[in-house]
Amino acid sequence: MRILRKLCLPMTAAGILTAALAGNAFANDELAKLASDAKNWAMPTGDYANTRYSKLNQINKDNVKNLQVKWTFSTGVLRGHEGGPLVIGDVMYVHAPFPNTVYALDLKNDGKILWKYEPKQDSSVIPIMCCDTVNRGPAYGDGKIILYQADTMVTALDAKTGKVAWQAQNGEKIDGSLAESGTSAPMIVKDKVIVGISGAEFGVRGHITAYNLSDGKRVWRAYSTGPDSETLIDPEKTTHLGKPVGKDSGMNTWEGEQWKTGGGTTWGWYAYDPKLNLIYYGTGNPSTWNPNQRPGDNRWSMTLMARDVDTGEAKWLYQMTPHDEWDFDGVNENILVDGMQINGQPRDVVVHFDRNGFAYTLDRATGELLVAKKYDPTVNWATEVVMDPKSEQYGRPQVVKEFSTEYNGEDVNTKGVCPAALGTKDQQPASYSPKTKLFYVPTNHVCMDYEPYKVGYTAGQPYVGATVTMYPTPKSHGGMGNFIAWDAAKGEIVWSKPEQFSVWSGALATEGDVIFYGTLEGYIKAVDTAGNELYKFKTPSGIIGNINTFEHDGKQYIAVLSGVGGWAGIGLAGGLLGAEGAAEWQQAVAGEKAPTDESQSISTAGLGAVGGYAGLANYTTLGGQLTVFGLPDQ
Repeated sequence: MRILRKLCLPMTAAGILTAALAGNAFANDELAKLASDAKNWAMPTGDYANTRYSKLNQINKDNVKNLQVKWTFSTGVLRGHEGGPLVIGDVMYVHAPFPNTVYALDLKNDGKILWKYEPKQDSSVIPIMCCDTVNRGPAYGDGKIILYQADTMVTALDAKTGKVAWQAQNGEKIDGSLAESGTSAPMIVKDKVIVGISGAEFGVRGHITAYNLSDGKRVWRAYSTGPDSETLIDPEKTTHLGKPVGKDSGMNTWEGEQWKTGGGTTWGWYAYDPKLNLIYYGTGNPSTWNPNQRPGDNRWSMTLMARDVDTGEAKWLYQMTPHDEWDFDGVNENILVDGMQINGQPRDVVVHFDRNGFAYTLDRATGELLVAKKYDPTVNWATEVVMDPKSEQYGRPQVVKEFSTEYNGEDVNTKGVCPAALGTKDQQPASYSPKTKLFYVPTNHVCMDYEPYKVGYTAGQPYVGATVTMYPTPKSHGGMGNFIAWDAAKGEIVWSKPEQFSVWSGALATEGDVIFYGTLEGYIKAVDTAGNELYKFKTPSGIIGNINTFEHDGKQYIAVLSGVGGWAGIGLAGGLLGAEGAAEWQQAVAGEKAPTDESQSISTAGLGAVGGYAGLANYTTLGGQLTVFGLPDQ
């Protein structure tokens, strides 16, 4: 693709050196200081390690049952509300889905709106956002609020006034014509803004990009697929499971030039280790969903990546699902933990709960694979991940032929695959408590039937090539979700709390020995460290946002956005529950492969989620609201 080549900017040695020196000179100490103060919620996931843990303990396991709604705020948008608000001192910054409005609220004055920013975007962007018009929130740094818009525009706003400081266009087009979109929360590291790209269901080629925080100029870009000069991979120094990856590893496991439309998009969360100066993130599914059309491992889709933040150069990679056959994106958050005891030895690790149903623990300096275990025992597409470094299969999942969509072939419906395409966990982030040394994980408990079919690539058009039907995991508790506690050192579930629908919110753990999460029906729930429910309250709409906490005027508060949507709630959010809406979706995505039967059309719309979550409409409806909770006034 000629268009994609225009974005390929290989870093020269001089450029890398200049970037490194600039990063060291303008390190963003302010943000690190703000994030270390538990009164703030200064980063989208709380801290660089993505722990989503707060040291605040005024709200604790003994008094959380007394929580009350203190105030609410409507965003004015009726689509899926992912992410959560930032709190910097006396100001809360609240965001919304498309059109990506941002509000600054004065916590000293009854949430008075200090400023509002609503970008003007081409409405053609809406149809190319595959799984709702979500946005996972802004970031803060150097006195600026950084918003990543749906049209891929990175916008820096003056945090005091809301005025635009600079803008950078991250995608090739902002009118949706190439189907690139922006949904992820930016990460501010040192003097840089880190953003990814969405759109693998349209053949968008994934990349991650660093911009100057001061003026928005691009510093580096690293593609997920392609030649070494564009993936910023050193064939001798960059390793995969301890071995050099070799020359042009992002091309040679693709057929011909398929890597140019290869997906591997980067719409998840990013972590940062200041000691190693590495950022960590995952790449998404390869394009198309039909595995028969793209032989090979399809590197580096479905991959955990560790990159130098100053240069973008990859230090190590680990491909979790080679030659993905089920749309198991690898974009979920990576959580960093120091000194985890594994086999009697302290290890600084990165922990990742993948869509494919396996939870991975790796050495974050080297990428050594330490643990890979199923965090839902009903996962059946693979038996295990081989852990013997001497084996040719080291690090690879052992695929079960019965559930292999490639082995069964095109136009064959492979039934009973667990998990479904939306994974055992999607982007909704887990939390980690250093007190219990456990991870608290929102999960899906959903299986699927998956029928791949041949599809052609046209820029800006859907490039899916599969029909999917989802349903609750058979022969289980009947619900579609679990909220679990996970021991990442042993690879074991400690406890599991069943839920009627998928747990699609981000979790929060606190020093008060309380863990919070939200449900698709709209409940915010609090449990103790043993999983016992202590409190619940039903908000106006389903919760797919991330629960945060902050302190103001000596009082601790809990905040959450409610507004059903996202992939699980796309039937409600996208108007796909009726025959007309489903048929329009099917025609746009499947074309001549669109089902003619009305019930099948509805059940398979939304990439399979509409039928699976149809019952959700009996429990909640559209909304867009921030709800803030606190203890009763004394």
